[in-house]
Amino acid sequence: MKISFGKPALPESGALVVGVLEGKVPGQTATELDEVTGGQVRRAMEHARFKGEKGETLVVPAPHGVTLTRIVLVGLGAAGKIDAAVMEAVGGAATACLAGLGDEAAALVVERPEGMDLKAPIAAAHAAVGARLRAYRFDKYRTKEKPEEKPALKNLTVLCDDPAGAGAAFAALDVVAAGVCLTRDLVSEPANILYPESFVEAVRDLEDLGVSVEVLDEAKMRKLGMGALLGVAQGSARPPRLLVLEYRGADDRKAAPLALVGKGVTFDTGGISIKPAAGMEDMKWDMGGAGVVAGTLKALAGRKAKANVIGLCGLVENMPSGTAQRPGDVVTSADGQTIEVINTDAEGRLVLADVLWYAQDRFKPSHIIDLATLTGAIIISLGSEHAGLFANDDALADALTGAGRAVGEKVWRLPLGDAYDKMIRSDIADMKNVGNREAGSITAAQFLQRFITDKTPWAHLDIAGVTWSKKDAATVPKGGTGFGVRLLDRLVADMIEGGGGASEPGGGGAGDADADAGKEKGKDKERDKDKKKKKK
Repeated sequence: MKISFGKPALPESGALVVGVLEGKVPGQTATELDEVTGGQVRRAMEHARFKGEKGETLVVPAPHGVTLTRIVLVGLGAAGKIDAAVMEAVGGAATACLAGLGDEAAALVVERPEGMDLKAPIAAAHAAVGARLRAYRFDKYRTKEKPEEKPALKNLTVLCDDPAGAGAAFAALDVVAAGVCLTRDLVSEPANILYPESFVEAVRDLEDLGVSVEVLDEAKMRKLGMGALLGVAQGSARPPRLLVLEYRGADDRKAAPLALVGKGVTFDTGGISIKPAAGMEDMKWDMGGAGVVAGTLKALAGRKAKANVIGLCGLVENMPSGTAQRPGDVVTSADGQTIEVINTDAEGRLVLADVLWYAQDRFKPSHIIDLATLTGAIIISLGSEHAGLFANDDALADALTGAGRAVGEKVWRLPLGDAYDKMIRSDIADMKNVGNREAGSITAAQFLQRFITDKTPWAHLDIAGVTWSKKDAATVPKGGTGFGVRLLDRLVADMIEGGGGASEPGGGGAGDADADAGKEKGKDKERDKDKKKKKK
């Protein structure tokens, strides 16, 4: 879908989307349309359950008095609560509504009602990125889809009083959305198409953005002593890969980088500890952590972030075979620790163990964050509303929590401690890869922490519950979510680049419209002070 920006004007054809505040309060354009159409807008609201709440939509077809095919009313909620997230939900809701109506072209009017802090061009940019994210489809394997089953909308024009400013703000947001879409593509691919070797090729074009792509094959990993990762891979005909994505965008290219580590199990049968057949097809997205790492590097490089970031993806396939790892086997990790493998379905932590060590040993990162669809237990704990957050550093945990809140990718911190660590003690090795059924997500994090040096600030994000969605949401269609890309992009903007966002040059955080609104409030206060001084 092509997105463009223009000045407010009544289109001669197609659909027009206009905002309505909570309580069925129409905006300026909606009021004008009501007058032109002889009151059809108000009558439609009076005879519908539409209240103007955030993301609600109401279609007024073939309105009399205009040449539009339809008017779509979209709820904005309360004016004082309209922020970047609300505008993205508005853009997403409008796009979802328009997708099945048949119009190839539509316009979305973004106004600034009284009480709204967000500037209109910034609001327009976020509405546009919401539309972009909601319009995503993974349809490359659909060969017999009927035309009427496909979204008709091809062109969306967002109208506001500063289209140039909106376009500039959107450009920064859109490169981050491209990173989200890359992650969604990767997690959506079937395992016969996406496996360790083909994953590498799928991200090769990141080199065009200035990201170096390096690949360690099985021989190199064996030389490094990565027995934990290789133990997982040994049952598959697909050879493992360690993918290293390096982006150096800081003024000091030698400064210690942020390291992002992703679990990349391109298919997880559970190995010898095989999973039940029901739902096993979902395990194609057990490489979600690696997908987020790749998408984040695309986003950061695309917007030329002033940061040094290294992405490392441990890519394996976990299969049962005559060569597969067995329960009871003992493997040795790259840092020399021994692990008793109690359950071969707890494989992701084995992969991450060696990659975490490698990231620290080679790159000496300032911080290290790993992402993994690691445990079903985190879904029991947090459902699909939050990712699980574990950390050895309060400042990093707080930064991740704040970044997640700003972009709508929420995380919830869970505890670590010696009592949990004791649960993974082994009778014959340094540790075992699972504890008992209690605190499964925590013991998994404790396992990972054993491969983090004391001096390295580290966080683990368990994204098992948020990587795939079984229903549509405001800006996320059913399927791969891309959760984590915008979160990490915002973290980099806040923690490394010193704030700023997609509405400002060099920034990338989607929630910075809130900061922008705060600046506007500050300016208003200064103006009020000046007026009082002049009166005196």
